Amino acid sequence: MTTQADSPVKTAPVEVVRPKRSLGSRLASGVSGGVLRLFLILVGLFWLVPTIGLLLSSLRRPEDMSASGWWKVFSEPSQLTVDSYQKLLENSDITSSLVNTVLITVPATMLVVVIGSLAGYAFAWMEFPGRDWWFLGVVSLLVVPVQVALIPIAELFGKLGLFGTILGVILFHVGFGLPFAVFLLRNFFAEIPRELLEAARLDGAGELRLFLRVVMPLGGPAIASLGIFQFLWVWNDMLVALVFTKSGTQPITVALQTQVRQFGNNIDVLAPGAFISMVVPMAVFFAFQRQFVSGVMAGAVK
Repeated sequence: MTTQADSPVKTAPVEVVRPKRSLGSRLASGVSGGVLRLFLILVGLFWLVPTIGLLLSSLRRPEDMSASGWWKVFSEPSQLTVDSYQKLLENSDITSSLVNTVLITVPATMLVVVIGSLAGYAFAWMEFPGRDWWFLGVVSLLVVPVQVALIPIAELFGKLGLFGTILGVILFHVGFGLPFAVFLLRNFFAEIPRELLEAARLDGAGELRLFLRVVMPLGGPAIASLGIFQFLWVWNDMLVALVFTKSGTQPITVALQTQVRQFGNNIDVLAPGAFISMVVPMAVFFAFQRQFVSGVMAGAVK
């Protein structure tokens, strides 16, 4: 004889209510696969069209460029030649300007990264009188336009004998690049856990060793982002170089503009020169794009 307690208890099935998804959410999930990836590839190719066109133009003869557009090479591949690059290497103004561009860009980038890293660490973790006020003073320099300082600094460099020299251009770029560098790196270094630095100090690490062994490796993404920003700004600069350089110290941007002014039909030199001027910063960006993205996203998620 079975009792009511021994009889199995039947439970009604629980109905799971799923939240209704919005139309935008359904559309986003529907295109999140191959369709979205294909769309992004097409956008990237469309973005590269000017660069591809400039490359193909630099590989054509002047008479071919005058007769038709660069897309003609797809139907007539015989138009492609490296004669323009040979003429470019024979043009002493262009080759010397490329060397000048490297001599300006590399030191200006390295000095901003090194000095900005040291100053950013000092403002973030070192105690000294008036630290916050000094930092506010550095940040306030970000609002100073480059155009406002061109004439006063040109007069100052003229008195110091730096006007028209590569060193003068480097100092100008370093001076205007440091406020942003200090602001960026100080905020990044301030996010480093204090316990990590205290543990290193307990192990006997001094400030310099702490900076080189702990802070610099952790700040790699931000430092790489700063280096890319500074490199692109200095390499592509024309305004500062146009004001502070002379004929023997001009970078590639000013040299190409001079070629246009003096030789209006010198397209066989201008096209390969412009492509080289464009492809170098692009190569730097793509080489460090992983560090650049990490630096941009640093601090977004704790």
